Amino acid sequence: MNTRKLAPYLFLLPNMLIFAAFTIWPAMNGFNLSFFDSSNGRTFKPVGTANYRAILSDEEFWAVVRHTLVFTVGFVLISTVLAMVLALMINAQRRGRGAISAAYFLPIVISPVVVGIVWRAAFDRERGMVNQALSAVGLGEPGWLVEPTLAMVAIIVVGTWIHLGFYAMILMSGLQSIDGSLYEAARIDGTTTWQAIRLITLPLLRPTLMVVIILATIAGFQSFDFIFTLTGGGPVSATTLMVQYIYENGFSYPIEYGLASAAAVILFVVVFVVTFANYVLGRRSDAI
Repeated sequence: MNTRKLAPYLFLLPNMLIFAAFTIWPAMNGFNLSFFDSSNGRTFKPVGTANYRAILSDEEFWAVVRHTLVFTVGFVLISTVLAMVLALMINAQRRGRGAISAAYFLPIVISPVVVGIVWRAAFDRERGMVNQALSAVGLGEPGWLVEPTLAMVAIIVVGTWIHLGFYAMILMSGLQSIDGSLYEAARIDGTTTWQAIRLITLPLLRPTLMVVIILATIAGFQSFDFIFTLTGGGPVSATTLMVQYIYENGFSYPIEYGLASAAAVILFVVVFVVTFANYVLGRRSDAI
C-alpha cells in the first residue's frame, strides 16, 4: 500500500486502540458476563438467560423503563424545540453572536455532578432561588424534589439546561449553511418570517435537526450523573432511570454483576433500535 494512503490510518490507530481497549472490549466482556451469576467479581456461575428472564419479570425494572421513557421523550421534545428557537435567535444577532453562543454553551462543559448539586440547592423548597422567585409572584413553594411528578419535571429542566446550548450550536451550523439568497427571494415575494422558517429553514435544516434528535435521544437514555446528585433517584424511585438501575445492581448491596450486565445489554439494544429508527425515518423524510 502506498505510504501516503497508509498515513491517515496510522494517525487513527492510537485512538482506535484506546477505543477498542476501553470501550469495545469492556462492552463484549459485559455481554458475556450477562450470562453468568457473580456477587464478588471473582467467581462466576453460568446461568444462561436467567438474568434476562429475572429482569424482564421484575416490576421495578418496568417502572424504571417507564421513568426513562417519560424523561427521554420530554427531554428530547423540549430541548430540540428550545434549541431551534435559541439557534434562530442567536443567528439573527448582528453583534455579540460569539459571546452569546459561548454563554449558552458553557453548561455542557461543567461537571454534571456539580450541576446536580447546584440545581439541588436551587430547587430547595424553603431556601432555593426557584421557589423564592415563584413565591415572589404568588405561585407558592412547590416541593420540586419531594413530589414524584415535580421531580421528573425538575430533572427534565436540568437536562435541557445542560444540553440546550450544545444542540443550539449544532443547529446554528446548519442555519449558516443555508444560502441567504433564498431568504432574499422569499422577502421579495412577500413571505413572512414564519413562512420563511416553515418553507425554507425547517426543510433545509432537517438533516441537522435529525442529528440533534438522535444525540438528544442517546443522552436521554444514558442520563445518570446529574440526576443522581440532584434527586438520588427519588422520591420513592420516581426519577430512577436505566443507568442508575444498572449502577445499583452492579455496585450496591446485594451486588449482582450478571443482572447489571444484562440490564446494560438491554439498554444498548433499546438505544441502538431507537437511534436506527430515527435515522431511517430521517432518511425517508429527506427522500420524499
